[in-house]
Amino acid sequence: MQLVPVLIADDDSAMRGILKRIIEKSGGFQLVGEAADGERLLQLYDDLHPALVILDVEMPGKTGVACARVIQDTDPGCMLIFATAHEQYMADAFQVYAFDYLLKPFKIERALKTLDRVKLLYSQKESRAIAEPAKPTAMSGERIMLKHREGVRFLDTSDILLIQREDRATVLYTRDGNRYVTGDSLADMASRLNPAMFFRCHKSYIVNLHQIDEILPYGRWTYTLRLRGIKQDALITQEKYEELSRMFP
Repeated sequence: MQLVPVLIADDDSAMRGILKRIIEKSGGFQLVGEAADGERLLQLYDDLHPALVILDVEMPGKTGVACARVIQDTDPGCMLIFATAHEQYMADAFQVYAFDYLLKPFKIERALKTLDRVKLLYSQKESRAIAEPAKPTAMSGERIMLKHREGVRFLDTSDILLIQREDRATVLYTRDGNRYVTGDSLADMASRLNPAMFFRCHKSYIVNLHQIDEILPYGRWTYTLRLRGIKQDALITQEKYEELSRMFP
């Protein structure tokens, strides 16, 4: 099994030691770095691109929540676990869709269960192959003009499977396997797409409704949404999950 690259951040060196021991006890993880403040955390994240970040809320430089927002805009699929003594920040963690929120002093068994879920989801994501190509829909006549880094492209909207925030840009994935990077925001893209076909399931994702394959539990407040014909997954919040359920009675 491929090891899950993890980065930890806490201004308390003793707490970092505890987290390292828990990670070692869990097994299946590779500790790629540790930080004592928010600025260093973001530097290491840009260099290392871990799949999991375990971080405190209150840190010098930048708070954990501020760092989480930057990380989400780079890779919304990065799993974030807050480990903090401050219960009042749970609402902030909810806003950045943290995978979990461990309130210090937490029991080791509680942390190990969370890490087990991380390993399971990571292994599923890494081993997941494209089972079948995405199938054309009846709405293939609609087109969109997309300005991207290489120029301008005209796309059939039915060919767009997923739109997400990635590396602080907006990226479109299409059924032919292409990937287009644009400076348009997700809100701009959503305003140009047919709401009968596309659904903003999360602040960082828009999905093609006709290509949804399955929805699986993810973190404490979110689900994983899988699409046909593409390896990339999307996240969907509880609120958006309920909205989607009403669309498919």
